[in-house]
Amino acid sequence: MNVAIIFGLLVILMLTGMPISISLGLTVLSYLFFLTEVPIESVALKLFTGIEKFEIMAIPFFILAGNFLTHGGVARRMIAFARSMVGHWHGGLGLAGVIACALFAAVSGSSPATVAAIGSIILPAMLQQGFPRRFGAGIITTSGALGILIPPSIVMVIYSVATSGMIVDGPDGNPVSAASVGTLFIAGVIPGLMLATCLGATTFYRAWKFDYPRMPRASFAERMRALRESFWGLLLIVIVIGGIYSGIFTPTEAAAISAVYAFVVAVFVYKDMPLSRVPKVLLDSASMSAMLLYIITNAVLFSFLMAHENVPQSMAAWIVDSGLNWFGFLLIVNLLLLAAGNVMEPSSIVLILAPILFPVAVKLGIDPVHFGILIIVNMEVGLCHPPVGLNLYVASGIARMGITELTVAVWPWLLTMLVFLALVTYVPEISLWLPRLLGML
Repeated sequence: MNVAIIFGLLVILMLTGMPISISLGLTVLSYLFFLTEVPIESVALKLFTGIEKFEIMAIPFFILAGNFLTHGGVARRMIAFARSMVGHWHGGLGLAGVIACALFAAVSGSSPATVAAIGSIILPAMLQQGFPRRFGAGIITTSGALGILIPPSIVMVIYSVATSGMIVDGPDGNPVSAASVGTLFIAGVIPGLMLATCLGATTFYRAWKFDYPRMPRASFAERMRALRESFWGLLLIVIVIGGIYSGIFTPTEAAAISAVYAFVVAVFVYKDMPLSRVPKVLLDSASMSAMLLYIITNAVLFSFLMAHENVPQSMAAWIVDSGLNWFGFLLIVNLLLLAAGNVMEPSSIVLILAPILFPVAVKLGIDPVHFGILIIVNMEVGLCHPPVGLNLYVASGIARMGITELTVAVWPWLLTMLVFLALVTYVPEISLWLPRLLGML
């Protein structure tokens, strides 16, 4: 009954059009005021301690780094490099868009930022070459979703924060702790590259089938020049991932370093961003960070309420006692997350559902890292379908297409992502092989 009241109130508030963060906060406060005897002082204390986590500092820094890179000419140079490598293949410019999205994802951590940075450059060029608008829009919408799977990823940080401190007994009775940000970053490398390859294969097949334009083959000198010009942007990938794996710095420190590095590259190396624009980038980043942190704060309160009412533990015990195995549980999780993607954006979904589903997953023997990557891939799919897919809205503005038309355009690539989701769900080694190889598991 308590669970029904909590979620019923949350859904009612969301259906009124109220922002998710405020809906979460009001649900918690209403329940605590009228249905429990929890001291209200504990709410204030939880608000403070809930976001007093070192990992959360990575979020504003990655947002700032992504904004500097978006406005600093890095995307344009990455596209030029990708075009020089695959432009002569069928649908070469579209393939270059997929590769450029994968490269930019490895320095930005955000899917909407990837769509905006790459799409605003590659889509006009594709239209000029004679590609159909739907083809180009479908590529940038879905390939931009790589921004939260290929590390660094803001949503991975949020998943780690949402489950941090949770220690649950596994099926063998041994305690299992939540996944660290660094382990999740490394675990996202192989799935990210695989999904980029799958999206590229879909792009190539459709371009070959409909005989879309190809570009002249770039010479070796042109490729080297494109590589040299994009070098400073690509170097950030090595700094972030290499630094985390080698133990030189933590993921949060990597985020701070990437923000400073992106500022230096945009302003002093490429010189595409005048110093006069820096205050606006800082303000935009602060605004976006404040929005995310506000959602996180209220979601922490919601998790506190769930834990106080023993909802995750009761759900885990019920599922285990019902005889549901890990295979069926993951199927239900996928359907639940895909349904949630229809009404909420990724950060809210992860913050609300991860603390509830995590104990159940661990009880059934599912690795926390594998479970995290599965959630991230689900969030990627949610970004690309209506009604609240953020990538759809960003791409709609760039492509000047309605949401309905764009939804039809993304279907070939979205279907590819759904097939990949099934593969990641039931082949855990895709997520776990690299962290295990590097001794992180």
